[in-house]
Amino acid sequence: MARVKRGVTAHARHKKVLKLAAGYRGRNATNYRIALEKVEKGLRYAYRDRRNKKRTWRALWIQRINAGVREHGLTYSQFVNGMKRAGIILDRKILSDLATREPEAFKTLCEQAQAALATAAP
Repeated sequence: MARVKRGVTAHARHKKVLKLAAGYRGRNATNYRIALEKVEKGLRYAYRDRRNKKRTWRALWIQRINAGVREHGLTYSQFVNGMKRAGIILDRKILSDLATREPEAFKTLCEQAQAALATAAP
């Protein structure tokens, strides 16, 4: 059986890892062993934080909606309940955008939510 020389494959693998480590400081970017650890950890963080980013944005949207709604005498939970009862289906991203950029339109939504809550209350 012929002998297999692995220099080409190993070199290609090292180059791939070092390319991913470009921009790291010191030996983290130049030394293969250290770069491999840092790249793997960075990829773990990237995977985790792609999911965490969604949570963070949703929390921000809710805070913005809550701030906008309180100017009109409602709480966030009352507003969401009123919107549901009024049959208005808008996601939090759009509501947040309306609260910050279109206060008049958001005020109309708040009034509709309040009206729906008033009619539904026993």
